[in-house]
Amino acid sequence: YNRDHDPLASTPFTYARFYIPFINNYKGVSIFCDGDFLFLDDIKKLIDLFDPKYAVQVVKHDYTPSNTIKMNNKVQSIYPRKNWSSLILWNCSHPKHKILTPNFISQQSGKFLHRFSWLDDKEIGELPLEWNWLAIEYPNNDKAELIHYTLGTPCFEDYKKTDMADRWIQLKDRVLDGMDK
Repeated sequence: YNRDHDPLASTPFTYARFYIPFINNYKGVSIFCDGDFLFLDDIKKLIDLFDPKYAVQVVKHDYTPSNTIKMNNKVQSIYPRKNWSSLILWNCSHPKHKILTPNFISQQSGKFLHRFSWLDDKEIGELPLEWNWLAIEYPNNDKAELIHYTLGTPCFEDYKKTDMADRWIQLKDRVLDGMDK
C-alpha cells in the first residue's frame, strides 16, 4: 500500500477493498464490507446471489446523505454511487480486474475507484437493498439482512438512540454476556 494520505478518506483502509482481486490472484469470489455493518442473516445467502456475468455486485443506492458529518466527525462527501463500494461481491476472476494492481490503485483517485470507473456499467450487478440497509438514512426495516451504520455505529454516544441501533446493542449485549460465562 503506497498512497499519500487522502483527506477525504474516512479511514486509512478506504482503498484496501480494491486490492481484493489482486490478493486473491484474480481468482474466485470474495466479499468486502465496511467495518460498520451488522450481519443479521447467514453470509452464505449473500454468496448465493453471486452471478459470474458481473465483475462486481453491489447495492446501487440512489440517495443523498441526510447529514453533512459522519462517523468520527468526518465530512460527508456527496457523490454519485455513494455507498456502492461499502459492500462488494467481487468476481475476482473477471478479466477487467487485472488492471487493479497495487501500483495502479495507488495512482487512482477515490472518485475513480469508488465509482468502479474501470468497469462498464453493464458489468456492475445489483444486489437487493436489504443487503446494505443504511441505518438512519433509510427507515427501520425488519427485513434488512445487513445493516450499515454508515453515519456512525451505536458504540458512539451520538448514535445509541438512532434507528436500528437496538439491533446492534442487543447483539453487543449478547456477545458480552457470553464472554462472562
